[in-house]
Amino acid sequence: MPEQKKINTKINFGSQPFKKYLANTSWLFGEKAFRLVIGFFINIYVIRYLGPSQFGLLSYAISFVMLFSAIAALGLDNIVVRDLVKESEKRNELLGSAFFLRLIGAVISLLLIALGVVLTSESSYNIILISIIAVSSIFQAFNVIDFYFQSTVKIKYSVYVRTFAFIIPTVIKLFLIIYKYELIYFAIVTSLENILMSIGFIVVYQFNKLKIFQWQVTKSRALQLLKDSWPLILSGLVISIYMKIDQIMIKKMLTDTEVGLYAAAVKISEAWYFIPLSISSSLFPAIINAKKNSEILYLSRLQKLYDLLAGIAIAISVPVTFWAGDIINILLGVKYLPAASVMTIYIWAGVAVFLSVASSQFLVSENLTKVAFLRSFIGMIINVILNLIFIPSMGIVGSAWATLFSYTIATLSIGFSNKTGNHFIMIIKSFFLINLIKEFYRFFKK
Repeated sequence: MPEQKKINTKINFGSQPFKKYLANTSWLFGEKAFRLVIGFFINIYVIRYLGPSQFGLLSYAISFVMLFSAIAALGLDNIVVRDLVKESEKRNELLGSAFFLRLIGAVISLLLIALGVVLTSESSYNIILISIIAVSSIFQAFNVIDFYFQSTVKIKYSVYVRTFAFIIPTVIKLFLIIYKYELIYFAIVTSLENILMSIGFIVVYQFNKLKIFQWQVTKSRALQLLKDSWPLILSGLVISIYMKIDQIMIKKMLTDTEVGLYAAAVKISEAWYFIPLSISSSLFPAIINAKKNSEILYLSRLQKLYDLLAGIAIAISVPVTFWAGDIINILLGVKYLPAASVMTIYIWAGVAVFLSVASSQFLVSENLTKVAFLRSFIGMIINVILNLIFIPSMGIVGSAWATLFSYTIATLSIGFSNKTGNHFIMIIKSFFLINLIKEFYRFFKK
């Protein structure tokens, strides 16, 4: 047999590609870190101001809308980025078709929200809150511009837009708190961020001497995008359900106050979820390009991504577990202390979330979107069943356990398919930090 060429899977920190992707990731992290620090404290201020009951109502309305948000997004994010990397010359056709599909998805989403409101017999006040938050989904169709900047590793323009759309509502929230405005105005500001973001993306796209009016909608491209993304649409829908159904079920089975307590713990625990999204979004083009060059390099990069994200998630979860009560007391005050027991459990769901985001990159690059849907569906079913069992007996702590179990099982269910069985092993290695321990052992041995 001819000797195979050995592939160097080590990262060359001095190479131009590495510097390019590092710069791209730095932009994302800079923006997310800014939003995390400023937004975190503003959200804490809002949560303290509204109190558990009022904050519970706002969280419920947001969760209700989020149940149907996947319909508006249509699972196109990574699909369009992937195609823009492969067929950059088809930019106008890809963006135009994706925009049209997202517009249709937003309309369908609004109709489903209206139907859901009727079927659940919501109060008139809840209907107003839900309607205000839901209407901004129409404007999110323009977020397809973000896919172009991701594919060309020009993420700084997306950072400009998201920062602009974040700062203005943040200042308005402070104004609302200082002058003691009612809850409904906070719902309006929640919707405003999406509207400002769409305006910002249009402006920066034009600034780059690109024209929206040159976008083209073609039937063949739209159908191809739907063909590739329909499992991700269903996957996104079930993800929305099993990420937000807990707050819906708590509202229906317990009280607004307990929704507020649970949502406060979730808000703090999920503040870190920008990390896997930022890293994965920035490195996605590099992972696709590695596939073109070498299967070994491709798998090596994915394993490194798993290891990195698992290590970060565990590093966050351990201290939060020990000091959850102190964190809640300092940030939110004594009236939110019951949320500490929820956060102690919920924070560990982040390990599964970090690894799920990373493995999704593999599923998209291999066009294994049906597997992505299957594992999300498994997670949703388990979450709903466990919430039905745990909430009546354990309250909001039971819902936290349901989330932890369902997220973990959903992430590990990637091993159910023969095509993805090796990634189950890769994820298990990352979860137990096996590669990291090996590296430490080698380092100290030297």
